[in-house]
Amino acid sequence: SGLKRGHTPFNEHFEQAPMYVAVFTYVGFGVGTIFGYLRDFMRACGLERCTFAAEREEQKDFVPLYQDFENFYTRNLYMRIRDNWNRPICSVPGPQFDLMERITDDFNWTFRFTGRTIKDVINMGSYNYLGFAETDANALKTVADVLQNYGTGVCSTRQEMGNLDKHLELENLVARFLDVEAAMVFGMGFATNSMNIPSLVGKGCLILSDELNHTSLVLGARLSGATIRIFKHNNMQSLEKLLRDAIAYGQPRSRRAWKKILILVEGIYSMEGSIVRLPEIVALKKRYKAYLYLDEAHSIGAVGPTGRGVVEYFGMDPEDVDVLMGTFTKSFGAAGGYIAGKKELVDFLRTHSHSAIYATSMCPPIAEQIIRSMKCAMGLDGTTQGLQRVRQLRENTRYFRRRLHEMGFIIYGNDDSPVVPLLIYMPGKIGAFARRMLDKNIGVVVVGFPATPIAESRARFCVSAAHTREMLDTVLNALDELGDFLQLKYSRHARSSRPELYDETGFELED
Repeated sequence: SGLKRGHTPFNEHFEQAPMYVAVFTYVGFGVGTIFGYLRDFMRACGLERCTFAAEREEQKDFVPLYQDFENFYTRNLYMRIRDNWNRPICSVPGPQFDLMERITDDFNWTFRFTGRTIKDVINMGSYNYLGFAETDANALKTVADVLQNYGTGVCSTRQEMGNLDKHLELENLVARFLDVEAAMVFGMGFATNSMNIPSLVGKGCLILSDELNHTSLVLGARLSGATIRIFKHNNMQSLEKLLRDAIAYGQPRSRRAWKKILILVEGIYSMEGSIVRLPEIVALKKRYKAYLYLDEAHSIGAVGPTGRGVVEYFGMDPEDVDVLMGTFTKSFGAAGGYIAGKKELVDFLRTHSHSAIYATSMCPPIAEQIIRSMKCAMGLDGTTQGLQRVRQLRENTRYFRRRLHEMGFIIYGNDDSPVVPLLIYMPGKIGAFARRMLDKNIGVVVVGFPATPIAESRARFCVSAAHTREMLDTVLNALDELGDFLQLKYSRHARSSRPELYDETGFELED
């Protein structure tokens, strides 16, 4: 690959499936759609019981509240495999969890609980990268003390009665952790993006957004009123062309220069497992005088020698990124998010952010949980446990990815990314895969359209530092067996521990 990280190559895989897989995938959706129309016809004729929501008879002359066809996919395709989502968990989502058993008597339209609990299911779906989602009383002692002293809720916004000393302590710690001037924390990770991007850009500004950005970034960009243009995923030629055109042509019609150009990217892309090409994006940003907004939701704590995210992973200066954003919902086992950078930026957000002005501030026990886990990651608790967790996550990630690749599965993303998408493709196999994995006491997340392209359904594994080698081997052996049974081993690459590399760009860095 053209991009180097220190002395380590930047290895990413996006192998294409054989043609027959794509054909059968579309055939599967086609057959499902035909049967969906047939069943809708039978429901309309009264031959099949109509279980889904519909307007009452006296509302028939109204403009419908929701279009019948909009629910076609949910009603006829999703409903058949709905039992694989929204499963009720009744324990801490650590490396293993307990699951409430439920069954359906009407083909997934409704569920009922059996009263039994499925114990010790291996958790391959939670974003518990560093294993801080735990119930150890010793580890949570400070959290319990804060709960005792401060209670659960704040019942006010940061600008009114909700600005606690715990919030200030946390913000100073986050700024120190990231090696920046200042930081501000928010009570909800999703809202950190969707409520703050509109504060930074508006009408007359241009947002250049990666095509695979998270919904929170997309919503924030849309709410801002700025013009949005999309570049191909991690593709520097595509981004550079948009930057060049933006500067050459300016705003549509008036041809005035854009007030600001903001590049929106993520550290680790949560559906692809790929890592942003940060050095190249920073080089482009500097050359074309744009701003960079980096969402480190999945990468903070999860990559880099000491868990400080993609900036540290590439050995770069945090000042190269104008807006550093991240969440506490993943690596830190808590809730909320942060925005960090220059003091002027943070001071501006304190008075202009919708989240700061209108949203209830973060509850104190959550703030203390973040402080506890971040201090552990930084070694400020007097132990090396945090560093050990970061190293364990890296080892587990590389081992898990290498073994899957050797088995012949198509997996996406970077070798160092703890998000591991395993491509399933065919709609019929999504349900079969998740159900059979649960039969083997393994909990997995399966993802299909509309969260992924229609022909790229996948299972997404999230590796944790809390997973033991035995747990990973149990999962890998189950996958090996299931991969043969469901014919999921689509990869045509040589089965070796030195996988072929995939590289779309040959972009050269220039000073």
